[in-house]
Amino acid sequence: MLKRKKYSKKSTNRRFDAVVVGVSAGGINALSKLVSYFPATFCQPIFIVQHISPKSDNYLVDILRKVTKLKVKEADEKESIAEGIIYLAPPNYHLLIEDDHTISLSTEERISFARPSVDVLFESAAYVYTSKLIGVILTGANKDGALGLKRIKELGGTTIVQNPATAEVNSMPIAAIQATNIDFVLDLDEIGPKIIEISC
Repeated sequence: MLKRKKYSKKSTNRRFDAVVVGVSAGGINALSKLVSYFPATFCQPIFIVQHISPKSDNYLVDILRKVTKLKVKEADEKESIAEGIIYLAPPNYHLLIEDDHTISLSTEERISFARPSVDVLFESAAYVYTSKLIGVILTGANKDGALGLKRIKELGGTTIVQNPATAEVNSMPIAAIQATNIDFVLDLDEIGPKIIEISC
């Protein structure tokens, strides 16, 4: 894992302050369905790591903008985190959340053969948001995200995993379920409504 500084806890009066999502193979369809559920009034930031080619353009931003009422953008270095925005990890960069609620991008080594890595995002966000974080694992072809979701659970966050039987590729959901005691294992079309239900 990347070296992380020790974080202090910051919180609001909301039950949850952020959502992190990890996805790999089959992700475009899964993400398109997930983000379509969020209303324009959804106030938590959503951070997404989708395994993509280092040479990819911003096609995923364009796709998701067409199906969601929320603002969608690639994350920028040192950007201050705002509510109600979907932040995507840029190609070939790890996405990390800092204690001052800004974004960091890193080109350090690949984790689980991936950069961006789901584990890197999840672990950094877990230290910042602790019990006020929702972690979500969707379809994917490797084990990236399992350790990060375990850390979210250890620090009091809530964990959601796509039902492996409904995942286009089930390796990531299965690895996450094996890594920790998941709060909700749901079909894809149940995940967005569940996030909204427990966030409000």
